[in-house]
Order: sequence, then C-alpha cells, then structure tokens
Amino acid sequence: MGEHFELKKKTKDIWYYIVAQNPGTSNEQFMGYTDKETNATFIPCFQSKEIAQQCFLLMPKDIMKEKYEVQAIIKEDLTDLAEKQSYEIFLLDDKGKILKQISKS
Repeated sequence: MGEHFELKKKTKDIWYYIVAQNPGTSNEQFMGYTDKETNATFIPCFQSKEIAQQCFLLMPKDIMKEKYEVQAIIKEDLTDLAEKQSYEIFLLDDKGKILKQISKS
C-alpha cells in the first residue's frame, strides 16, 4: 500500500523547467527578470526542457561572466522559493511570450 501511495503522489507532482544561473556553485540562483513596463519581478518557467532551451537563446544574459543550465523543478518548490523572494512566476513559450501566471494553488 505504501508503494502505491508514493506512485500516486509522484504522478500528481507538476514539473516545470527553469534556467539556473551559476549551477552547482555557492551563488546559484534562478534566472529572474524585471518587466520594464510594470516593474514586476518574475521567474520564467517552461513546460519542457526543449522549450526552455529555445527561449534561453532569446533571453538577455551575460554569458561571459555567468554559466547557465536548464533544470527541472517541482511546482511546489518553485512557488515556495518565488514567494520567499517576492517574485512572480510566468510560464513562457519558446519565443518568450507569457502563456499564464503560475500560482501556488
């Protein structure tokens, strides 16, 4: 019975992909942005690794000073971290268009 519960719990988890800046270092962080029009700070997330990689090519970044890596993250962990740092989360497509806002519920 315990195994069945664990399997059910795992299939319920929702995963997104984010871009980590300086992965595996002491100053690792999620790539975040500030919208110039609204001043809102947000973390872009994606439905697949491939979409994240395609959009990453279009994102402003400093590839000379920083390293980047697309990583998977459970929605709950992403929303908890964003909330602690007062960031919103937006699901983007491969061109950087906002599809929807991601919230805890």
